[in-house]
Amino acid sequence: MGRRADGVGLFYPGKTHTVASESEGGKTWFALSATLDEINAGNHVVYVDFEDDAGPLVGRLLTLGANRELLRERFHYVRPEGPVGTGINSDDLAVLLGDVRPTLAILDGVTEAMTLHGLNPLDNADAAKFGRMLPRRLAESGAACVSLDHVTKSAEGRGRYSIGAVHKLNALDGAAYVLENRKAFGVGITGKSSVKIAKDRPGQLRKHALTAAGGLHWFGDLVLDSRDEGFAEVEVVAPEPRDGSTEFRPTAVMAKVSKALAEHGKPMSQRVLRTAVGGKGTVVTDALNFLILDGYVTEKTPHELIKPYVEGVAA
Repeated sequence: MGRRADGVGLFYPGKTHTVASESEGGKTWFALSATLDEINAGNHVVYVDFEDDAGPLVGRLLTLGANRELLRERFHYVRPEGPVGTGINSDDLAVLLGDVRPTLAILDGVTEAMTLHGLNPLDNADAAKFGRMLPRRLAESGAACVSLDHVTKSAEGRGRYSIGAVHKLNALDGAAYVLENRKAFGVGITGKSSVKIAKDRPGQLRKHALTAAGGLHWFGDLVLDSRDEGFAEVEVVAPEPRDGSTEFRPTAVMAKVSKALAEHGKPMSQRVLRTAVGGKGTVVTDALNFLILDGYVTEKTPHELIKPYVEGVAA
């Protein structure tokens, strides 16, 4: 369900997925891009929103060029004011899913939803309970269920995880995406976020991606081209290999990280390494992750040099 610009799908029907990013990372635009794909293909989309209301969301869809009549017919917005696990709210949701048979179901605001249901986002048992209560239920309707979530504030400790319990990722039977903003979004400018795969249980998406640092795979870029306040275009474009390679590695920065560890003579934290190497922090992090993957640096922090890395020289 949903489409990359080259036609590759984004989500598996009948499976649960997550899309996580920092604030303004583009996860809602990513979900709306897939929403437009499904609506324009003649399908229905259910959007369960625990964070906002219909006005701003529909406004974004109209800004992206959505047809008003198709939105009225095929876009079904739900803003729960109470728990939906039981009672009349649960019954109403069941009727909606049965009536429209959506191909895509977006769940926006996982942390807020769990809190509303009296569940702790940091607790694995509560995360499992919520997964059965709502995401799994949406997927059982046949739709690709996509939960929008936040990543942890600490980039160093984030890894592949959204904020909260590890069970959120472990319980998925579809794919998990992490969005990393590279160019800010805004009116009149073109914003861009990298779309990376953190998990792909069915295994059909990674073959369309390039290897990235930290155990992730670079699936593409979310590009939002804003012309003015009333018009914007959005698409998910495929990744472009650099220098004909299937994998981009910041080899020059990797050499600098190796040199800094060697000259320092003792283990260093990622924060200290960023200061020692200089430049863009995210690139230093990627370089460090590749060194860890290739066996040059210890995974445990503070990091220690196992063997020197020299740019252009194979291990």
